Amino acid sequence: MAVSASSSAQRARQALAERLAELCRDAGLSGLDLAERCGWSRSKSSRIMNARTPPSAEDIRAWCRACGAEGQAEDLIASLRTAEGMWVDWRRMERAGLKQAQEARLPLYQRTRRFRSYSSWLVPGLIQTRPYTAAALQSIQRRRGLVDDVAEAVAARMERQRVLYEGDRRFAFLVEESVLRAGIGGAEVMSGQLGHLISIASLPHVSLGVVPMKPDRERWPTEGFWIYDTAQVNVELVSGYLTLTQPTEVGMYAGTFAELAAQALYGAAARTLITSALDALA
Repeated sequence: MAVSASSSAQRARQALAERLAELCRDAGLSGLDLAERCGWSRSKSSRIMNARTPPSAEDIRAWCRACGAEGQAEDLIASLRTAEGMWVDWRRMERAGLKQAQEARLPLYQRTRRFRSYSSWLVPGLIQTRPYTAAALQSIQRRRGLVDDVAEAVAARMERQRVLYEGDRRFAFLVEESVLRAGIGGAEVMSGQLGHLISIASLPHVSLGVVPMKPDRERWPTEGFWIYDTAQVNVELVSGYLTLTQPTEVGMYAGTFAELAAQALYGAAARTLITSALDALA
């Protein structure tokens, strides 16, 4: 599944543009009239109304003043923030450090009852061991040149793992077989992590599937993603973090998860793949 700047985000921007254009029409103003009242070029109001240029919060306030609709400004600014929040690049998300990025997701985890996670890169965070998390976050910190708060970020992720054992929650994890052999942190760290996966798979409310490497796959690997209940999908891309809430897009990822799950191995068969990866380390 290819994801760019997100059709969810684009639809949110389009909806905001349509609401602004509607205010203009209701006030009996043309785009030129509105631009003159705001002190803008005509092209600016046209770009905003056609969703080619996103407005700033100040642009929205000026627009509403020009239309005599100041009371709607804050609601429209909230819509702008929603559209902006759908796509966050890693630099923006992690500018205050990795700990804050870890803590920011905790409310979402706490309110979710059904988790579905697919990973083609790393073991999902909720089922990582502390040494594996430390190795992964240390690598991210060095590669992106972030402030070194790795120890605090690791502690935050370990604290977040409490949701795995609390409340009436269900978890379905899918990992590519290549994840078992990725070599994060070295042989000792990987050995501990693979053993942990075997333990996690025994929990009654957890399903762990391994999608095997084979030459005739019907559903090829894709970007890693999480599905939270049926309300939201988060996708981790090379350049940033994408949040999807449109039902059609959530449904597409749910369908992809189901297809990958149908190809995965579980139980004894999955343990065989994990044990094989452990033996390769030895």
